Amino acid sequence: MTIAKLTRMAPVMLGYRLDPNLPIIPLSLEVSPQQLQAQQVGCAAVHAHPRGQLIYASSGVMRVICGRDIWVVPPSQAVWVPPEQEHEVYFPGEVGMRNLFIDPSATDGLALQCTVVKVSPLLRELILKAVQIGENYQPDSAGWRLMQVLLDELRQAEPTPLHLPMARDERVMRVIEALLHNPEDCRGLEQWSSLAGASSRTLARLFVAETGLTFGQWRKRLVLQEAIKRLDQGQPVTRIAFDLGYQSLSAFIEMFRKELGASPRQYARQRGDV
Repeated sequence: MTIAKLTRMAPVMLGYRLDPNLPIIPLSLEVSPQQLQAQQVGCAAVHAHPRGQLIYASSGVMRVICGRDIWVVPPSQAVWVPPEQEHEVYFPGEVGMRNLFIDPSATDGLALQCTVVKVSPLLRELILKAVQIGENYQPDSAGWRLMQVLLDELRQAEPTPLHLPMARDERVMRVIEALLHNPEDCRGLEQWSSLAGASSRTLARLFVAETGLTFGQWRKRLVLQEAIKRLDQGQPVTRIAFDLGYQSLSAFIEMFRKELGASPRQYARQRGDV
């Protein structure tokens, strides 16, 4: 992911407005093919704002970078970014964004770090309804009460570990950057040793120390992120499985179901425009 070559969008200023009488400021944003003048479109350089932000793609897939982590955001999930957390958002294709900017006075009970949460059918409908209401609500109004229910649902949303932790060690990052550039590369640590400038044993130890995951666990998450992106592009499941190094379709489907609770086809059907 070469950030320097990306077309950038200006940061959304709603995140800087503080007003306890507006616990949630919703925002709907469509990223169209006409805006995709480069391979990816991202928001402006790393930024943070005093409001927390729930980043949700009602259609399409986004990638969110929070600190040293890369998060994928398909329509079944959303990323919670706490107040004052630096982050960037990237769009591999057409995306329908539904953002919630949450005032610091209303963030009690929400995670203190960037987290991917599952979007239940009820949470999805609440998000879409909030976007329809916008800022047009007063304390103790029907819109206000809906925002309180939405906050309660967010506090109960189930987290999911679909993120890629980055490393600081240059040897590990050589491997990570090569895999981000080519997720189809199935080489093991023995084969990565020469590029990294470290033995396979040292690389194995560094992956755990730097990312908290073994090399195999890290690559599995990369495969899941890449599979979700390709499903959103409409690629056939069989092609995705074999392109990403699986020797059988059934093994890929079983891995996908075990990690995400649904088969690739079921997962793809959760996409859809508002």
